[in-house]
Amino acid sequence: MEVPSEAIPVHTGARGLGARFWMLIAATFLAFCGIGSVTPGIALHVKHDLGGSDRTIGFVIGTFSVVALGSRFISGPLADRKGRKAAFLTGLAACSLAGVAYLLPLGLTGMYLGRGMQGFGEACLYTGAAAWAVESAGIHRSSRALGFVSTGIWGGFSAGPVIGQWLGSFERAAALQVVAALAAAALLSRVPEHYQAHPSPAKRKWLPRDLIPSGLAVGCVNMQYPVITGFLILHMAKTGGSGPAAFSAYALMVLLARSFLGGLPDRVPAQYTFYGGLASMAAGLSLLALMPGPVASLIGAVLLGFGFAFPWASIAATVLKRTPSHQRGSTVGVLSAFVDLFVGSGSFTAGALAERYGYSSAFLLALGGVAMAAVVGTRVFSPRANGV
Repeated sequence: MEVPSEAIPVHTGARGLGARFWMLIAATFLAFCGIGSVTPGIALHVKHDLGGSDRTIGFVIGTFSVVALGSRFISGPLADRKGRKAAFLTGLAACSLAGVAYLLPLGLTGMYLGRGMQGFGEACLYTGAAAWAVESAGIHRSSRALGFVSTGIWGGFSAGPVIGQWLGSFERAAALQVVAALAAAALLSRVPEHYQAHPSPAKRKWLPRDLIPSGLAVGCVNMQYPVITGFLILHMAKTGGSGPAAFSAYALMVLLARSFLGGLPDRVPAQYTFYGGLASMAAGLSLLALMPGPVASLIGAVLLGFGFAFPWASIAATVLKRTPSHQRGSTVGVLSAFVDLFVGSGSFTAGALAERYGYSSAFLLALGGVAMAAVVGTRVFSPRANGV
């Protein structure tokens, strides 16, 4: 068993949700607002301005996920060895360069370069922000801290596309990404960090065995995300539900639950919030898959969004509390890599199932992911996993 984090002589600075913490959340919001601003215009820009095909659009968009997945195993060690602030600033620099790549007259090469830099930047941003926020708030508030980080991310992803559309062109949205990243970096420059790397860190495997159950659990939970983003509106249009309203209700419920109830796993046993969230998700997915209609679709989306707000924080907080502080960045990176892997593979699987068996089958796939998460979760919360 690893040495508890309290035994590691690493000073993390002032604890609590003070001004420094909220400046960190504000910087997270700005960064992801910039990323979100260019997202809606990528497909149109590639197709109409650069003459790319539908297949090219898929490759350009997919470049982000592929690079982000690989970068998780770089961003974690970077945060542990050089500091959380260094990882965050590296991500901001990469996102700023991505915006520059979009603006340069490089054609499709610039799009691939920009998406790759954006994927690397997002990996560093989240790893640095999550580890730093947990240690700034105090490890006993880890669930609450992660909830506010998610609020910054979801808030940025929600506001970014609206602002990008309002700006009127992909080039202006790309310029906003540069400005947002630089503004976030300027804000972070005013936030001191007192993290000290471990004087003699042991070499850690890139995929520690003790993180596999946790990674599988959060990965299975997130199999619903590509289903909701890719097929909810199409499924509702076919079955008589209210697709746009249901999607908005889902996203709003995730944002509200993580904002106001994100600290719940700190106050009650985390397995309660984990399995309670899974139960709510299962009920919501069942309604969406099997009971068409505007009322059922809205109720299902609300239940799904509410439930989805809890499993990640429940798992991550449990794992981080028993992880030495000099390995928390790597732990966040590994868990995030599982999310990327399952979201990517889930999108391909859901698409194949929907084409052959209809949209309901994609929702049943997501329901199966929730069931698998419940099974694997028993390993995460077992007394043996907690060293008892």
